[in-house]
Amino acid sequence: PHRVPTPQFLLGESDIGQNRAKASQRVLAELNPHVTVVAHDKELSEAFLASFQVVVLTESPLEEQLRIGDFCHARGICFIVADTKGLAGQLFCDFGKRFVVDDPAEGDPVCAAVQHISQGNPGVVTCMGAEDSRGHLFCDGDLVTFSGVEGMTELNGQEPVPVRVLDAFRLEIGDTSSFSPYHRGGLVLQVRLPQVHSYKPLCQALADPQIQVASPEELLRSRSLHAAFQALHAFRGEQGHLPRPRAPADTERVLELARSLGVQEGSLDEDVVRAFASVSAGDLCPIAAIVGALAAQEVLKATTGKFLPLDQWLYFDALECLELEGAVQLTEEDCSPMGSRYDGQIAVFGAAFQEQLGRQKYLVVGAGAIGCELLKTFAMMGLAAGPGRDLTIADMDTLALSNLHRQLLYRSTDISKPKSVVAAAAVQRMNPSIRVTAHQNQVGPATESFYGDNFFRCLDGVASALDTLEARAYLESRCRRCLTPLLDSGTEGPRGNVLAMVPPLTKPLGPAGTPDDSTFPLCTLRYFPRTIQHTLQWARDEFEGLFQLPAENINRFMEDPDFREQLPEGKALEVLEQVQGSLWERPRDWPDCVRWARQHWQSRYHDAITQLLHTFPPEHETSPGVPFWAGDRSCPHPLTFDPDNDTHLEYILAAAYLFAQAHKVPPCSDRAATQTILRSMVLPPFMPQEGLQIPLAEEWEEVQAPAGFFLPPDCGRLAELTQDLVQRKQELIGGEDVQMPLMEPIHFEK
Repeated sequence: PHRVPTPQFLLGESDIGQNRAKASQRVLAELNPHVTVVAHDKELSEAFLASFQVVVLTESPLEEQLRIGDFCHARGICFIVADTKGLAGQLFCDFGKRFVVDDPAEGDPVCAAVQHISQGNPGVVTCMGAEDSRGHLFCDGDLVTFSGVEGMTELNGQEPVPVRVLDAFRLEIGDTSSFSPYHRGGLVLQVRLPQVHSYKPLCQALADPQIQVASPEELLRSRSLHAAFQALHAFRGEQGHLPRPRAPADTERVLELARSLGVQEGSLDEDVVRAFASVSAGDLCPIAAIVGALAAQEVLKATTGKFLPLDQWLYFDALECLELEGAVQLTEEDCSPMGSRYDGQIAVFGAAFQEQLGRQKYLVVGAGAIGCELLKTFAMMGLAAGPGRDLTIADMDTLALSNLHRQLLYRSTDISKPKSVVAAAAVQRMNPSIRVTAHQNQVGPATESFYGDNFFRCLDGVASALDTLEARAYLESRCRRCLTPLLDSGTEGPRGNVLAMVPPLTKPLGPAGTPDDSTFPLCTLRYFPRTIQHTLQWARDEFEGLFQLPAENINRFMEDPDFREQLPEGKALEVLEQVQGSLWERPRDWPDCVRWARQHWQSRYHDAITQLLHTFPPEHETSPGVPFWAGDRSCPHPLTFDPDNDTHLEYILAAAYLFAQAHKVPPCSDRAATQTILRSMVLPPFMPQEGLQIPLAEEWEEVQAPAGFFLPPDCGRLAELTQDLVQRKQELIGGEDVQMPLMEPIHFEK
């Protein structure tokens, strides 16, 4: 390239004049050493293309698209076209005459626990309700199989059968009149059969397009862009260049060419074509990122046979940007090229806007997956690349191996290094003009002395790339108070969201709360987990309850004379008892930490389960013939500790190490010494309690009281506890070896 293209984050100024494929290959190979990346700088001949499973064309002339598209269609090679022009993008997929999709739907197959199956024609399956009482999620015509059914065992392993939905809990299946009577248990699981799809080649799809849209109202706009992209190819073939930015004559010529395509009357939005053509010479990193990501997603579908591919065209645009104040009045002179790396942006938004971008002072909080994408885009756009500028990156995390597959600014050599420092260096390599500052801090209540109101008021904006709702809510409150614009973003699985807040012009983003579909009742987590999500959430809560919250409460108790008065009325006794327990179990050395971990293991994985099975034995029935341990309850079994079991020993070592870190005790990595301590321990036998109430539903876990009513605390116990803690505090302060803060809270980091 003669200059660094705005969206090309793989290339730097040192690559100017080199072949793009060869220059990009070096950087691509660094992203994943296990992937072989080969550069090809010759003609795309049929002999070269024949060896590929998927071919993707970008920035390709229409004639080349048609030639290669016909070849790929005839050879059964999946063919994708991805292109961007200015504020619009285009994506096309042709996966051949017969493409098999093995797993067409997103998410896991629907599954439900069986409560009863009738003998009849048809048989009726009654499913157990989940904790949210929504019932099953099957649809009419779904194919299902059965497993684990006791009694009516003829259903187990049977070929998939269709269901008819009767209501939220009942399904009709085939004839079960000759089957054995249903006894108990079982799961009904949705079966997804492969689908075969056929695609038209590009030459046919151009004239008769199948365009995917989110709603019928968007179809006219997409059809207009479909014609506009073809007209643009014709204009370039005719003139030898793209339309000049904001040049009325060139824009009108593109519109004439679009009309000449024989588009049906009423199916061409001329304003859309004009807007598209007027900035089609532009080259924008965000548009390229969106279309590139969508194209990569289609490549994964082509190679894996998972999820439905695009059928067949998709158009994306952000032409509404041209209607904003300041963009409407731009002229051809305002948007003419300047020989700058930002000419692709200047063609759309003008030189004055580019200068304004360069003067920005911005804070990016979080340098994870979304943070890396934001920083890459900011670097390519030239944010904070001018006078008086500054881009600050705040992240307290260090890089882990598991981060590399989704965080493109990092390499394997960066593992264990601070993310903010590595990200700042990567940004400067992409664009040396940017002034970037790395902060290894968490932006939160503990750092308000550094990130105070003056800090926020001096910013032009904040970009939030945090992974917890609490942290995002805190950042929003600071920006709202200081009237600082905030761009908030987040992802959950395959879904994502972006919200912008410009106080006081826009409404607050709203209170943060854990989504309804990702919360679990405490009784499910503590006693009846049945999915990996339940066990992970339990472990996450366990970590916080052992190594973070107690340390935070202990430190506040030791340092704040008004700690007791600041506690909520209904929580004072609970918190003070926790503080007392933490003080009395303070370890003196590493063996104490090991003994604590061993006792905790026994409590969680033996005693608690033994108590649960004492209250609800394996043969327990909720009513005659209806087993308690069935459906969404799996009967557990207590574990017996074995110091020679690697899993048991690793748990003890990890728990003891964290406990030692929280209490500032030097740890020991000698496994043999730890095993010796464990073998010397003799724990008293556990005796289950009689009549212990274990909650079976979420509402059992809470004391039933009118709204706003608090049960009176045990005043005598509270006074006794407070006095004991004050005395213990004085003893600790008088000790010679006590360092403040007394404990080190450990925050969970993925």
